[in-house]
Amino acid sequence: MMSNNPEYAIVTLGSLEAGAAVTTINPLYTVHEVQRQLLLSNPKIVNGRPETVGVIKEACKNANMNLPIIVVKNTHENLPSGTICFHELIDDANVDFSVLNTIDKNIDDIALIPYSSGTTGMPKGVELVHRTLVINFLQQDAEGIRHYQHATDSHQESLLAVLPMYHMYGLGIILLQKLTTGAKIVILPKFERKTFLHAIKEHKTSLLHLVPPLASFLGSHPSVEDEYLSHIHTYICGAAPLPKQDIFQVLEKSKPNVDFLQVYGLTETSSLATTVPPGSKNYTSVGVALPSTKLRIVDSDDRNLGPNAVGELLIKGPQIMKGYRNNPEATKAVITDDGWFRSGDLASIDHAGVVTICDRIKELIKVKGFQVAPAELESVLKEHPDILDAAVIGVPDSKLGEVPKAFVVLKDGCKQDSINVKKFVEDRVASYKRLSDVEFMKSLPRNPSGKILKKVLRENCAKFC
Repeated sequence: MMSNNPEYAIVTLGSLEAGAAVTTINPLYTVHEVQRQLLLSNPKIVNGRPETVGVIKEACKNANMNLPIIVVKNTHENLPSGTICFHELIDDANVDFSVLNTIDKNIDDIALIPYSSGTTGMPKGVELVHRTLVINFLQQDAEGIRHYQHATDSHQESLLAVLPMYHMYGLGIILLQKLTTGAKIVILPKFERKTFLHAIKEHKTSLLHLVPPLASFLGSHPSVEDEYLSHIHTYICGAAPLPKQDIFQVLEKSKPNVDFLQVYGLTETSSLATTVPPGSKNYTSVGVALPSTKLRIVDSDDRNLGPNAVGELLIKGPQIMKGYRNNPEATKAVITDDGWFRSGDLASIDHAGVVTICDRIKELIKVKGFQVAPAELESVLKEHPDILDAAVIGVPDSKLGEVPKAFVVLKDGCKQDSINVKKFVEDRVASYKRLSDVEFMKSLPRNPSGKILKKVLRENCAKFC
């Protein structure tokens, strides 16, 4: 449970070498959220920073878990009581490494358990085994699609790791995969404008991974001058679709013939499923399938659709997850009997195999590139003693992309206002999951089977919001 730092890589790789599986926790999570992930993943050790120890301890207490807490701290920081200092552990010269020889490791052992909301519902642990991760890293490295050179005596790519490593984009695509190529990775704990731009210029960043808010910043902010981007040969953007205008603004500040590509993947695909070949000027597509990956577009009855028809994107390949941790029902809902993964995204594929993402079937809300599951917020809302029923949808926001809005039904005789309800949720979730608005209703629209008709809520919101 840490923000980005060099120790993140050491902890991850060391744990894998020791035969352990690694699960990542967002350092912005509240006690409520951490407790839930602890219960789902059942870890043996927790790694954190001094500022996250309080939340970790409270979550462990609530989960009735007595776990060792290893803390990565700077020299000027105090070690929180009852914790173990990470640097004292690694500085110990008397470690018996022969114990590693007794560990029986298999390529099909679980390596990582990042959390994803999947197509719907609460966050679930995604079980990624060593085999799927290694294969996906090799898929990204294939001739004809990679946008970098391997390190040599005279060349080394320089990357900036500012995207969070608790997410598979930051951990898989940026950190672990690029380490296999010998790239230099400059790690920033978070985005801060001056530090970010200084790092790009100082370390001559050559390959820059982005999410839409970062791309928008580069293209539109007056402090981003051409000199900062002079060494970049490739921009790679993921997590959410990026408007073409934002791309062109970045390209105007960049050197000639620079590549700008949008890629597509999910936690469940070990990070990446498609990419754009070097030199392509098709900025709005997400490219073609990675090697050994099959894609198809289907209608609501799983019938294959032809070129350029819009339907759900299904993915099949060796990089697909083993399944959701301790959740066979959710796994069965997204992986077909013959191995196709249901992405939950609407897309089309043209005659050349180029994929364009059109929309999302899934209900996930994308707030500044972060995934927010409506079901999670609905669950929190229903913990309120005055709330009978609740539904959450995403509504457009000019700065954040989308923000969550709640529709709430109060219990008979109860009174509440939106400020108190928003505060109730705010105390229990990360900052990016906070509600933008609360609308009170007498009842929620439902179909005969009882499912909330969120389409109706969206349509009404579009008319009156």
